[in-house]
Amino acid sequence: MEKIKVGIIGIGFIGPTHIEAIRRLGFVEVIAIADHGLESAEKKAAELGIQKAYGDYRDLLNDSNIQVVHNCTPNHLHFSINKEIMLAGKHVLSEKPLAMSSKESAELLELAKKHNVVHGVNFNYRQFPIIHQLKTMINNEVLGKVNLVHGSYLQDWLLYETDFNWRLAPEVVGKSRAIADIGSHWCDTVQYVTGKRITEVFADLATVIPVRKKPKFNGSTFGTEKTEDEIYEEVPINTEDYASVLIRFEDGTRGVFTVSQVSAGRKNRLSFEIDGSKASAFWNQEEQEKLWIGHRHKPNEILQADPALFSTEAKASIHHPGGHNEGWPDALKNMMLNFYTFIRNGKNPQCDQTNFATFEDGHLSMCITDAILESHEQQKWVKVQVGQEVHS
Repeated sequence: MEKIKVGIIGIGFIGPTHIEAIRRLGFVEVIAIADHGLESAEKKAAELGIQKAYGDYRDLLNDSNIQVVHNCTPNHLHFSINKEIMLAGKHVLSEKPLAMSSKESAELLELAKKHNVVHGVNFNYRQFPIIHQLKTMINNEVLGKVNLVHGSYLQDWLLYETDFNWRLAPEVVGKSRAIADIGSHWCDTVQYVTGKRITEVFADLATVIPVRKKPKFNGSTFGTEKTEDEIYEEVPINTEDYASVLIRFEDGTRGVFTVSQVSAGRKNRLSFEIDGSKASAFWNQEEQEKLWIGHRHKPNEILQADPALFSTEAKASIHHPGGHNEGWPDALKNMMLNFYTFIRNGKNPQCDQTNFATFEDGHLSMCITDAILESHEQQKWVKVQVGQEVHS
């Protein structure tokens, strides 16, 4: 069978991780990349062993051999490039956030339906094997009735005032940073695993470091000493480092989560606990192979990722024996496997159920982010609005 041909737009951190995950599938081939400028694209193509390089993504979209395009560009380019990918008649897998606003994401979702392309958003945390196992446990009422959902997503990469990155610029990332960047992953994961939608929020956001020091130079100049004032320029920051959000789900279940990019020692700690009427379950992405299960009348348990212990539904997502831990790259591989199997099998995104996040999930994520920003601004509960529909 002929391999599915793929193009990647954007080769920063996330682009090469997409390529690595795709190459593990066997039936998909990345044949082209596009980056900002031909020289840069050709250099990265040579490093990654990709046969074609384009200095303009539009040239990649005009390549008739490419069937699927991954959008791995910065946030502010997601809407326009996703739109052009679909108008070119190609299937699309986008990094999140899907767009810069729910108005834009609604337009993308409508366009995806109109052109009947397969559309995905890289919410890869829902693809961990043990998350699939927990989902089946909840579906089978092993935890009983879900009463509470609480957790956090904590990082420390912006702890110091001298930490600076393009994600700090509102014109690039949008009005929200911590919520849109990592809070979106937390919300998607808990909605997926519980099967419940977040319908109302009450948010408190803060910019912990309101002024940061941006390096003026990429590197030091030999033989020249500079004072700190000469090395850095002060830049006002208008997006949040921290947020805590009370949430309500569609069935009345309550919850709360905190996100932070200034929590020392926490590298990429997405975690949540689901408290049910029979038992509780806790998961932490930094120890992704373990699921803590809490009881009242017997000792608590630690379930380790092991296909021999998993439900039938969850076994397809785990690929190695127990003790051979699968991590973040493997969850990304599962995302790619599910997305490309859907395409290979000729399924219809209009009527066939997907086992990966779609533009519908990406649009819902944008609607939740918009509601959180509105709630913080107005300091009140705000309902999540999805198009004309209002979740209540």
